Amino acid sequence: MSIIAPGTKVPPFSLAREDGSKFTDADLAGKTTILVFYPFAFSPVCTSQLQIYTEALPEITIDGAVMYAVSTDPSFSQIAFREQLGVPIEQLSDFEPKGAAAKSFGAYFEPAGMTNRAIVIVGPDGCVSWSHLADSPGDLPGVNLIIDALAADQASPTAV
Repeated sequence: MSIIAPGTKVPPFSLAREDGSKFTDADLAGKTTILVFYPFAFSPVCTSQLQIYTEALPEITIDGAVMYAVSTDPSFSQIAFREQLGVPIEQLSDFEPKGAAAKSFGAYFEPAGMTNRAIVIVGPDGCVSWSHLADSPGDLPGVNLIIDALAADQASPTAV
């Protein structure tokens, strides 16, 4: 399976927010959203990834983009992970049905039954403007990929 392609309308999906409420494709409307799919809370690469992205969050969100982190961990694990790291990036759980949203985005690593390491940027119109799937779940996509993709999106003639 490959990552969802730019230009594709986001499929219907539902994830659990930290408070138990639902986060769906409808929540993406009207803003640029960055979905960061990561394998496991508390794993070394995931810890580094969220810390690095947090450091760059002011630059990432300068034009109003919103970032969310998505994994197949249950919400209580994600909350503990976010709090321990001291990161403000809201966590979204794809725990049940396990990996359903990640599968619809092409961001699920079937051999290990977990979210793969991927990034999907969705424009205000609900269409994917950029996507990236790491070569392996152990590869950390640099924050420069996100910043460059957002800058290219802002520079495009169709950007609002």
